[in-house]
Amino acid sequence: MGNGKPDQARRAIESEIVSHRIDGSSRDVRANGRADPTAFDLASYLAERVAIIEKALSRAVAERPGADTRLFEAMRYSLLAGGKRLRPVLVLAACEGVGGRIEAAMNFACAIEMIHTYSLIHDDLPSMDDDDLRRGMATNHKVYGEAVAILAGDGLLTDAFRIAAESDAPPSVVLGAIADLAAAAGSSGMVAGQVIDVLGEGVSMTLDQLEHLHGKKTGALFVAAVIGGARLGGASNSQLSALDAYARALGLAFQVVDDLLDVQASSEQMGKRTGKDEARGKNTYPSIIGIERSAELARQLEQRAHRALAGFDDRAEPLRRLASFAIERKQ
Repeated sequence: MGNGKPDQARRAIESEIVSHRIDGSSRDVRANGRADPTAFDLASYLAERVAIIEKALSRAVAERPGADTRLFEAMRYSLLAGGKRLRPVLVLAACEGVGGRIEAAMNFACAIEMIHTYSLIHDDLPSMDDDDLRRGMATNHKVYGEAVAILAGDGLLTDAFRIAAESDAPPSVVLGAIADLAAAAGSSGMVAGQVIDVLGEGVSMTLDQLEHLHGKKTGALFVAAVIGGARLGGASNSQLSALDAYARALGLAFQVVDDLLDVQASSEQMGKRTGKDEARGKNTYPSIIGIERSAELARQLEQRAHRALAGFDDRAEPLRRLASFAIERKQ
């Protein structure tokens, strides 16, 4: 849990955060110190937060000489391959949204992205989705072989909990966030969702069954990101309850849009193979309710996410904009 004194890596992270603070060029501030939502620039916010996260991730999984060098090369290959970094950004936004400092949640943000990356490495394996392309690059097992790819995923998953535990927050808060993260990543969350997805290929599902699947496979990590960031920011129980509703709506909306993009976007646009869901007989929102109703559902979920934030002040503006970003994205 740490000894209460920031270590060298944490001091470096805090230095990066200070150097990338959002100023008036991207986000006006009212006299009361809160953001003016009419002046909020999501593009600048994302660029600045992602820049901080990228450097923190590189430190979290540092290069290492020795017999295990290949393992760390493989871990870094996928972890540092870019992407929207939406989940770790949500960690930081939730922390800020309840009045916390993002320094308190940075390690947890890294842990979330490490677990997300592990899931992508394993999803891409021949025994799973059998993908050759991810984020416009060859998938991990195509570069490093299946055995090293599996172990790279294992390393990211396990190391994520060490990173998350290195916090100066009260031990009970850190343990709560880690417990939520373990539940989201494990047999009651992502792993269960993946099993339901694999066993459901070629078998027709109801809409409720599909929502249950994606609540585990996709939504659980969104909830863990938002709730973990909020916990570390000092959220009250009522705030955690509202943010749970927000994250569930956001996670499901993200998946609905993902299903739509698999049908409507090109492989070049997405940086990965599209049209694969239909080819594998997977259950998706477009396959069950059609494209138009899926797009309408995504909008309804966006509105649900916004309603969940009704009791929050302007500090939650990034969360509001991120809910819209999740369904307006084109990749």
